[in-house]
Amino acid sequence: MNTSFGSDNGLSHATFAGGCFWCMHAPFEQLDGVERVISGYTGGQGADPTYSTYAQLGHLEAVDILYDPRKIDYRLLVDTFWRQIDPTDTAGQFVDRGSGYTTAIFYHDDHQRKIAEASKQQLARSGRFANPIVTRIIPATRFYPAEGYHQQYHLKNPAEYERYRSHSGRDQFIKDHWELSKQPGITNDYEKNIQRLTPLQARVTQQCHTEEPFNNEYWDCHQPGIYVDIVSGEPLFISTDKFDSGTGWPSFKNALDQNNVVLKQSDDPDDHRIEVRSAHADSHLGHLFSDGPPPSGLRYCINSAALRFIPVDRLTQEGYEKYLTFFN
Repeated sequence: MNTSFGSDNGLSHATFAGGCFWCMHAPFEQLDGVERVISGYTGGQGADPTYSTYAQLGHLEAVDILYDPRKIDYRLLVDTFWRQIDPTDTAGQFVDRGSGYTTAIFYHDDHQRKIAEASKQQLARSGRFANPIVTRIIPATRFYPAEGYHQQYHLKNPAEYERYRSHSGRDQFIKDHWELSKQPGITNDYEKNIQRLTPLQARVTQQCHTEEPFNNEYWDCHQPGIYVDIVSGEPLFISTDKFDSGTGWPSFKNALDQNNVVLKQSDDPDDHRIEVRSAHADSHLGHLFSDGPPPSGLRYCINSAALRFIPVDRLTQEGYEKYLTFFN
């Protein structure tokens, strides 16, 4: 299907279109488990596109990523993709306009498709963006590497690259939409709040410990409301996604706001679990597994000690009123 790398030796491909491929190259290249990133063109009908012809041939600027699935999960790549783009723009990305700069996730198998679709649904539901998520999820087609001067442009022309990123509006958009919002109930005073944690809360969130199953605050909580980070207050999970996994820890089908959850592959080569951390307070929350209920098939297995529960009747009082719509 893909001609960028030849023999893959057990490695996998991921392909994303996010507007200017210069800006999409660097964020993936720095991830542990990514072997190589190529800028190029894909998604169209015409053969052998060039920088001057790819748009007319129906192609998009894209990056093709060769990664080791034993070191990095595809979900982490999708999370990284969302945080680089404006997924609501149907006509381009930032200063670059035209169909060749529109966004898409090109899936290489059914596993990638399911992960991408679940992730898109989660992002749409989070309320992070006022407009609909329009990024397409479509089958991967032949990928054509771009001309040599486009490869690793951020390394070859660092000053021009940084000016372009800044002036294009991309960096400001990322800052505005992917940094913690200033809404009531959420704090940036992490150090002070860490000092207020109980010994168990501190061990879990700061030292990555795991609390006892069936002997924690929320494992059998069925009250409607949301769960926020114990340190920062950032919204993480919602009761309507909670289910009884039989494990003795709070389990959720999805994250409430993808912006506030970070997935991290374990540094231990013998530990294949995916760690779940909060994006802003960097609290250890728990782990993500692939044995959850449909349609996502995900199970966020979370420590109660990392969470604070806010019932529906207190959402407005504590500044989380936008989540009331999920309970109507």
